[in-house]
Amino acid sequence: MSSEHSVGYEPADRLARDPDGVRRRFWHKLKRLAVKLPFAEELLAAYYCAFDRQTPRHVQATLLGAIAYFVLPFDFVPDMLPLLGFTDDAAILATAIRMVASHITPEHRAAARAAMARGLDHGEDPVE
Repeated sequence: MSSEHSVGYEPADRLARDPDGVRRRFWHKLKRLAVKLPFAEELLAAYYCAFDRQTPRHVQATLLGAIAYFVLPFDFVPDMLPLLGFTDDAAILATAIRMVASHITPEHRAAARAAMARGLDHGEDPVE
């Protein structure tokens, strides 16, 4: 059941309950689009925080919801539109990060920088 605050986010909510699905889709989409994303490193830091077993469950749920919205093929502003396509993804991610910023550690940020330096070859997730 959706409330007025969740209308349109139901697919992201369902996907967020499937962390393995989020994980697979995340890396596929990020590798395809990283050069176009000015917030790629921040997105990676949020990803590493979301999958860190030390991260509180409510923080994981918040970040997984934002990441799930990013990986969904359908969203409010189609990602293929030049300049505007990722504005909704960036806004949702920025809001989620602001809500849980104190839980994104220097280790999560270092893992994100390292993944970017490797060309997004994530291999084993360093925070598992």
